[in-house]
Amino acid sequence: MKITCQAFRRGSHSFRLLSSLAVLLAVALPRGAAAQDAANPAPPVSSPDEDYFGNWFARVTKIQSEQPHWITPLTTVTPRLEEEVRYDQSWETTDSGYHLTSYGGGKGLELIPIQNVEVILGIPAYQTRNTPGTDGFADDSFLLKYRLASANEENGNYIVTAFLGLQAPTGSEQNTKHHYMVTPTIAFGKGWGHFDVQSTFGVTVPDDGTATAGPGTPLVLNTAFQYRIVKVLWPEFEVNYTYWPDGEHDGKNQVFLTPGFIIGRLPIWERLGLTIGLGYQVAVTGNPTYNHNVVLSARLPF
Repeated sequence: MKITCQAFRRGSHSFRLLSSLAVLLAVALPRGAAAQDAANPAPPVSSPDEDYFGNWFARVTKIQSEQPHWITPLTTVTPRLEEEVRYDQSWETTDSGYHLTSYGGGKGLELIPIQNVEVILGIPAYQTRNTPGTDGFADDSFLLKYRLASANEENGNYIVTAFLGLQAPTGSEQNTKHHYMVTPTIAFGKGWGHFDVQSTFGVTVPDDGTATAGPGTPLVLNTAFQYRIVKVLWPEFEVNYTYWPDGEHDGKNQVFLTPGFIIGRLPIWERLGLTIGLGYQVAVTGNPTYNHNVVLSARLPF
């Protein structure tokens, strides 16, 4: 009996000891886990929108690294994908003998939102003539580019891109085409060392098809020849050809030659740069829609 009581007392003591250890562990373990969580917090969860906009410039850099690094011509739309703000201005003589000045040239904001795609949000040009009552805004224009194939200078130095342009008749009475117009275009370019050729071929289709009194469906071929000198100077020569198989200019064609030069891209701050160009466009066919056109182009690529 004495042995049994002693064993019972030892068992009770052991039980109380184990119970105390269990309580201590129950209290200590959560605190330790909390301390460990505080020392190693879980990474914050970002939204898809934050990832998309936060990686914008890194994504654009990668996309542009997969294509040639030529400069954008003065009048020929480049097949390259570009991000920039662009302002053009021109001074020309129209077929009616008036002098027309175009502020903005229908250019605007150019963005690369996703792989192989560029969108151009044109700002309507403000046009003035040396006749009263004819000043006003021209039509709105938009352009979508999709790069079909490309290789940078180290891997072939070429590019092929499809365009789809839209022009809406939002301008003032003297400066609008009075029609919605869609312009599908194929563009391509090839470079050899410091020399490159960029070209586009497209057809403009108005909302009235081929109405006799309307703008018709002109076929347009533009080609720019460029050569790079001392890294930032790009002398160029462009040929612009238009043929109207129908419409108000039925059977007519015109050819413009545009010598010019472009300086760029000059660095300003981080990604921001400056490109500026000047050219003189002259008609070499009879009865052109305009002639003797001075073109000034300023861009802020980023």
